[in-house]
Amino acid sequence: MKKVHILIVLSILMVCSLYAGSKKSKAKVDAARLNEVIVYTYDSFCGEWGSGPEIAKRFEEKTGIKVTFIDCGDGVQILSKAMLEKKDPYADVLLGLDNNLTEKAAKSGVFESFKPANAAVVGEGLEEALGGKWLMTPYDYSPFAIIWNSKSNVPAPACLEDLTKDIYKKKLILMDARTSTPGLGFETWVEKVYGNKASDYMLRLQPSILTMAPGWSVGYGMFTDGEAPLVISYTTSPAYHIEYGEGDQFKALTFTDGHVMQVEGAGLVKGAKNPEGAKKFIEFLISEDAQNVIPTTQWMYPANKNIVLPACYDTIEMPEILK
Repeated sequence: MKKVHILIVLSILMVCSLYAGSKKSKAKVDAARLNEVIVYTYDSFCGEWGSGPEIAKRFEEKTGIKVTFIDCGDGVQILSKAMLEKKDPYADVLLGLDNNLTEKAAKSGVFESFKPANAAVVGEGLEEALGGKWLMTPYDYSPFAIIWNSKSNVPAPACLEDLTKDIYKKKLILMDARTSTPGLGFETWVEKVYGNKASDYMLRLQPSILTMAPGWSVGYGMFTDGEAPLVISYTTSPAYHIEYGEGDQFKALTFTDGHVMQVEGAGLVKGAKNPEGAKKFIEFLISEDAQNVIPTTQWMYPANKNIVLPACYDTIEMPEILK
């Protein structure tokens, strides 16, 4: 009996020891995460030429907190990944969802409302475009536009309906709305203009579409490689070509239909492992230090209303925005 008693005591001590070790190990992991913010984003933001690397560098210099970007493809894919991980989130911040995903994002339950302490720097109407509840904080914006290669052998279309003409057969590059925010933006644009006849328009447009690229980077890359003279992008896209001495052959067309705006945001993940670090990152994202990076890396308008735009934006015009 004494031996049995000793074995029971030893077993209890071993279990307690393992539990204590597990707690200690978990504490170490959690402590390490306090020095890192994990951000789900898209390829053109976190890539070599995107805003992400420089913003992360400046944030770490200021706070000592490391930023780890994880490329999820595009805004739609970012939300899908976060929804799959909802019960045990890996990311602290989701960056790159836009106003066309606001309703879906709110219903997903993956965000925790957070209003940055410096929210007053955000331009008028931008947060309202993202739902007005600070589930996401705006960091950039621009109207969608068709970009036209003026050195091509096709004339510039003047409206969405023009794109269905025979002269534009296989001349247009779009993005897939299931994986890409510009793809979803184009669909929204068509719905604003055509209403309940949007599906009919898309059927008539089919002959003009060369391809449905999975995301903006692939689609715009095909356009600049000369595979088609027309692509869906942003009114601000030509600023890139002007800044780097490529001239003004790539033009953002102003359509008589009017245009739709994209507002991109970053939000705090509900159940994030490092919520305080995430909040600091979102506040930094809309600070002048980070927002000065946006115009010449993201090639969008910065959400911070105090930023002075570089000269390459001087010829960029704001088209009529559809409500």
